[in-house]
Amino acid sequence: MVMRKLQLELPLNQTQKVRFKRAMERLQLLSSTTNNSVIVADSIHEDAFLLKGHGTSEVDGELLATVCGVVTHVDKLVYIRTLRARYKPEVKDIVVGRVIEVSQSCWRVELNSTKDGILKLSSMDNDVQRRKTYVDELNMRSIIVEDDVVCAEVGCIHRDGTLELRAPSYKYGKLDKGQLLMVDPYLVKKSNHHFHYIESLGIDLIIGRNGFIWVGEHVQAENPIIVDDEMVKHTPLESRQSILRIGNAIRVLSNLGFTVTLEVIMETFNLSNTENVDVHDMLGSEFHVLVAENEVERRIRLA
Repeated sequence: MVMRKLQLELPLNQTQKVRFKRAMERLQLLSSTTNNSVIVADSIHEDAFLLKGHGTSEVDGELLATVCGVVTHVDKLVYIRTLRARYKPEVKDIVVGRVIEVSQSCWRVELNSTKDGILKLSSMDNDVQRRKTYVDELNMRSIIVEDDVVCAEVGCIHRDGTLELRAPSYKYGKLDKGQLLMVDPYLVKKSNHHFHYIESLGIDLIIGRNGFIWVGEHVQAENPIIVDDEMVKHTPLESRQSILRIGNAIRVLSNLGFTVTLEVIMETFNLSNTENVDVHDMLGSEFHVLVAENEVERRIRLA
C-alpha cells in the first residue's frame, strides 16, 4: 500500500523502484519485532487476554483482527486502533491546533477530531491574561485570533464529545515564527515528552497527539503574551532553513507511513545534510527511497 501511494505521487525510475521495493520488503520482515500492525484476518498473538475490544474477534480459540490497524493494549483489553482515523482524544493529551473562531470568553480550535476544542481564557494559567479578562473580554483578539496556531492540553472531554482545553503553563498558548504540519494521528505515539527543544538548531518541536506538529523558532520569552519592540524581530535565515528542513523530514516520514518521533525526525534531518540534499529536493523521489533504506538500517540497529 505504501508502494502504491509513493508511485502515485512521486514517479520512481526503475532503479529507485527496485531499491524501494527491497527496502519495504525488508521492513516487512522486521515488522514482526518492531510493530504490531495487522490487517483483516491476521492472528493477534497474545499469551493471555481477558477482554476483546474493537476490531477483534475470537474464532476457534484464536484472536483475529477484523480491521486494519495497530494492536493496542489497555491493561487486559486488546483492541485494534484503526489507521488514518481522526484523532481520538484522551485527557492530558498534548495537542496543537488552529483557531477557527473567537468568542467573548473562549477560542474554538480545530484539532483533527470529530469535535473542536474549546480553550477558555480563564483556563490559561497566566496572570496577565487573566487581568485582561477582568478588564475587558473584548480584548480577546489582542491575544489570539483566527488562524493562529496554539498548543494546549486536553483538560476534559464532555459527554457530547466536546474537548475542553487548558494551557497550564507558559509553554502552552499561541505559537509563532514557525510552521504547522499535519500527519495521520496514528503516526504519533503517546509519550511523556511531546515538547522538544533542539538546542543545536535553536528550534522548538511540538509533536501533538492529534497529528498536528509545530516546528518553530525557540521561544525564550517567559511570557509570550507580552510583546515589546525588542522582542519583535525577524527569524534568522539559518533558523528558517532548519525549520523548513525539519518540516520536510516530517512530510517524508508521513508519506512513507513511518512513526513520527524526535529521534526519527532528526535522523531524517541529518540524513538530508549528510547526503547534501537541498531542502526542496527532500520532497523528491530519491530522498524518499533513501529514507526508506535508512529506516531499515535504523530498525536493524534497534532489533
